[in-house]
Amino acid sequence: MMIAAHPDDENTALLAYFARGRHVRTAYLSLTRGEGGQNLIGPEQGDALGIIRTQELLAARKIDGAEQYFTRAIDFGFTKTVEETFAHWPREKVLGDVVWNIRRFRPDVIILRFSGTPRDGHGQHQVSAILGKEAFSVAADPTKYPEQFQYGVQPWQAKRLMYNVIAFTKEQEAEADKMSDRIDLDVGQYNPELGYSYAEIAGMSRSQHRSQGMGAPEQKGSQKQYLVTIAGDKATKDVFDGINIAADPKVVAALRARDFPAAYALIKDPSKKKELSEAWALANGLWLDSSSDKYSVTPGGSTKVTLTALSRLSRRITLLAADLSGTAVNVATTVLPSNEPSRFTHTMPFPADAPYSQPYWLVQPKDGWLYFVPDPREIGDPQNPPVLEAHFKIRMDGADLDYSRPVQYRYVDHVYGETIRPLAVVPQVATRFTQPALVFPTTDARHVEIPIRSNAGKNSGEVRLSAPEGWRVEPATRHFDLTTTGQETTAAFDVTPPSVDAQADLRAIATIGDREISVGTEVIEYPHIPAQTLFPPATTKVVRADIRTLSRNIGYIVGAGDEVPDAIRQMGAAVTFLDNLATADFSRFDAIVAGVRAFNTRADLRANYARLFQYVEDGGTLVVQYNVPEGGPFGGDPSLLEHIGPYPITLSRERVVDEDASVKFPNPQLPVLHNPNPITEKDFQGWVQERGLNFPSEWDPKYQPVLESHDAGEEPHPGGELYLHYGKGAYIYTAYSWFRQLPAGVPGAYRAFANLLSAGKSQ
Repeated sequence: MMIAAHPDDENTALLAYFARGRHVRTAYLSLTRGEGGQNLIGPEQGDALGIIRTQELLAARKIDGAEQYFTRAIDFGFTKTVEETFAHWPREKVLGDVVWNIRRFRPDVIILRFSGTPRDGHGQHQVSAILGKEAFSVAADPTKYPEQFQYGVQPWQAKRLMYNVIAFTKEQEAEADKMSDRIDLDVGQYNPELGYSYAEIAGMSRSQHRSQGMGAPEQKGSQKQYLVTIAGDKATKDVFDGINIAADPKVVAALRARDFPAAYALIKDPSKKKELSEAWALANGLWLDSSSDKYSVTPGGSTKVTLTALSRLSRRITLLAADLSGTAVNVATTVLPSNEPSRFTHTMPFPADAPYSQPYWLVQPKDGWLYFVPDPREIGDPQNPPVLEAHFKIRMDGADLDYSRPVQYRYVDHVYGETIRPLAVVPQVATRFTQPALVFPTTDARHVEIPIRSNAGKNSGEVRLSAPEGWRVEPATRHFDLTTTGQETTAAFDVTPPSVDAQADLRAIATIGDREISVGTEVIEYPHIPAQTLFPPATTKVVRADIRTLSRNIGYIVGAGDEVPDAIRQMGAAVTFLDNLATADFSRFDAIVAGVRAFNTRADLRANYARLFQYVEDGGTLVVQYNVPEGGPFGGDPSLLEHIGPYPITLSRERVVDEDASVKFPNPQLPVLHNPNPITEKDFQGWVQERGLNFPSEWDPKYQPVLESHDAGEEPHPGGELYLHYGKGAYIYTAYSWFRQLPAGVPGAYRAFANLLSAGKSQ
């Protein structure tokens, strides 16, 4: 078992070597699902991004042959220290999850991807190794986490704990070469049975992490990996020194004699028994499938399921029985004809109280920075079990074998061909808010439209908004009529905020008969992973705060994509997207904003930066949000950064990850701190995930620092926001994370950003 912190931390070459080369059961335990990162392929963030990265891990494991497990810990973003990580993650609970996964997987060898020291960089990386070291002995202690034993696990002592020495650079390789007690593995060795080396397989596996831009080469030739024992029995020649990994000689003899029934009877391990039965099916040309006639079903509804059994070779194979999650399917006893599919249909009803197929870790509200999972047996599972599962009892070569297949929806995509989508239980209708936060800069009422979509044919009912005290919603309810699946309508309400500053949650509730529905339906579809359905709560944050802006017409240069334009609209300004920088009339805008990583991703800025700076010189306001300092998947062409400002600015990797870090004002006289909203330290309360990232390290003295912040134990970073009076206008470079704070409805962030838009304007 390999232990690390995030999707993509795993060493896919080692996983492939052990699973595909040494033929041992291999697993990767990731403490998190990667929810706190960025998304290179789409707009999903947070929970939805965690689902994408979970599926990318599973896609990677299909290639390298390992299994995948998790803890309940939530990735809260980059952190520099162990202390901050444990301030978010309750140590004993996350340790218990690691222990649980060890006890149920029962590894002989545990490999840590990180050292547990500051050299690992990321605080979550360090914690993964610290907890791995601790769990190595705790998992074997019957007095620790004894409540786990009621769920079928027992104390487990792995033979040894090893560290996979990181050696990406020449210096790291030289350091590894000095370790006399290391085990060297060449994962570049070619496997003629597979047609690839393990390093090549690793490249294919790692390239599944598309949301992180982790496309990797399929490297040929020798590639060394280094392992050192840090606890348990020391390995001197091989990772499995002193561990019997050979198959039972009796099983081997039976397999060589092609006596599959005897081999099957001799195997006791359930996972190995399943492996043999699936190999047996392949060798005999047996194909089994269970398909639904639709991809979703509602509580109280039904779906038609077709079970298919096909003997592709001239072997005597008998279908003895079949069922759907315990409900018998009438198949009689059927000898399968050669290469002719035998199909059996069954209409499967679902109870009226069938739960939606929400990922199990998202069903309940979070417990701080842990997912709350009521059933401890589910902790660590990568995903939900299938909504429906078909079971086949097959007789082959004189042995009776059991097979299971998930019920799935099969269809033909005109681009990708035959495609499989998991069957999902969904609500009759889905409702949602279109914005994660509604901000009321004045006491005026806002017109709010709520989309309502039918997931299953004809539906009619009422929808209402549940508002907290002090907020007024008119009318009380709206009626809706939907006649076909997929049809969508909107219900309009006027929401009036209180006269004083306030924050609360607004909830949309659709009522059909006696059933109340307060969730949306979100389908995540990408070609490299199965479609995923989740049900976000139909709630939004509502914020009443005095927010003034002097700019009413804003041009927006979209970079990598963010939700800042919507926030600007909520301030009362109009937003125009600037798709053609060469021909756009900049003079009609009060301010222009460059979106997140625009100078990394917009190649047309190379030819048009001078026009933007001329716009500023003529009296305009230009706000440039954060960029990254180098190329790569999130950096693009680094040469674009040469023209990020009218005068030189050098970006760095420095960031402030503590969202509560104090913020000071090194030049308090600057207008962006007063006009039109007076900005104080109070406006930096309630921020989420971080203060900012990729702060400038050097800048021309003509720029004036606006904000100063730092993480504990570090020197202040005054360059996170820079102001420049340029000609008649104003230029601002800001590395603070407005792209996170504004969608989160942080009122102080709205006030401060409104001042940036208003820079150079007078009241």
